[in-house]
Amino acid sequence: MMIKLNNKLIALGASIVASALLTTSAFAAQSKTEAAPAGMYKATKNALDGGVTYKREKGSYTAYRVNEQSTKGVNFGRAPTPNELKAWDADIMPDGTGLPEGSGTVEEGEALYDKDCAVCHGEFGAGGKGYPTLTGGSIESLKNQRTCPGKDAPNRTIGSYWPQASTLIWYIRDAMPYAHPKSYTPNQMYAMTAYLLAENGVKIDGEDIEELNKDNFKKIVMPNRDGFYPNVDGPKGVENVKAFYKNPKNFGAITGTRCMTNCGKEPVAKIANEITAVVPAYSTVRDLPKEDASKGAASSPAAKEYEKSCAVCHKTDAMGAPAVGAKAAWAKAMEKGMEKVNHNAINGIGGMPPKGGATNLGDDEVKDIVKYMVESSK
Repeated sequence: MMIKLNNKLIALGASIVASALLTTSAFAAQSKTEAAPAGMYKATKNALDGGVTYKREKGSYTAYRVNEQSTKGVNFGRAPTPNELKAWDADIMPDGTGLPEGSGTVEEGEALYDKDCAVCHGEFGAGGKGYPTLTGGSIESLKNQRTCPGKDAPNRTIGSYWPQASTLIWYIRDAMPYAHPKSYTPNQMYAMTAYLLAENGVKIDGEDIEELNKDNFKKIVMPNRDGFYPNVDGPKGVENVKAFYKNPKNFGAITGTRCMTNCGKEPVAKIANEITAVVPAYSTVRDLPKEDASKGAASSPAAKEYEKSCAVCHKTDAMGAPAVGAKAAWAKAMEKGMEKVNHNAINGIGGMPPKGGATNLGDDEVKDIVKYMVESSK
């Protein structure tokens, strides 16, 4: 089950919370001598999850005092201008609202992916160190629990899990590539989206995707479009969520009875298919795996720490950092002298944070890594 909160709902919720904070300020727990009489709380079944909320009365919200000071004279600001609303309302929706003008081919997207994305997400989106796998998987695997003999764990990728292609192009536009978000042109956005959809076997009208644009994008039907419930889109989205949660059978209670006390008496649905045999097998062992020198394992502490903390930006020049192995780039950097290069690595420079974000490293460890990168680039 997935609940989507778009910008408009978030803004509405924020305004409600702000008003509530201004009118109620901080809650202070009542002392035992001030406790409200039992039964005075009047419950209202209007919570989003089907539960209850309570009315504020007699200066209290259940067992908590509320601030009843006047908010007269509070300034809530001004109404936004049309241009301000237009700049804020920049989401890309499933119906095509917000899609830019432009086009891009799968071939163009593949070149972009190899340049900007493969270092993190692996070749063809097959997965990288610590970054999501983007391709492969199956919808059928989503039904698997993690202790079901002979079955893989759920594999959530773009093709097997994401219900709307609009989410993909929107995410690419606002958050990718790493370290340079919002740098893609509309044509590049379409190209990257086309490539990732093609690698996931997504088709348009039964035909392989070769090029994406504003018109044919709206025809995309993702394989798992109908795999989410309740339906949170449209004007009845909130009501659909409320209705779903009001029925406890939807989340495991067999008899449909809510339970807050003596819950052991309420039978709960058991997992039907639990996964126990997965590859690699689940383990609670905390030891690091043994290194296999035949697979090119890093041979020194500095090399290992480089792979762990620095390679994401320095493996290629896609992030704007000098790539390890790029002789010219490092020769130019070294014109400042090793002392200055070490100083920048430790204290940060430009878009690079201090120690590349690996603040657990000591200064000497950072210097060793810099020396390793320099020596590897001669």
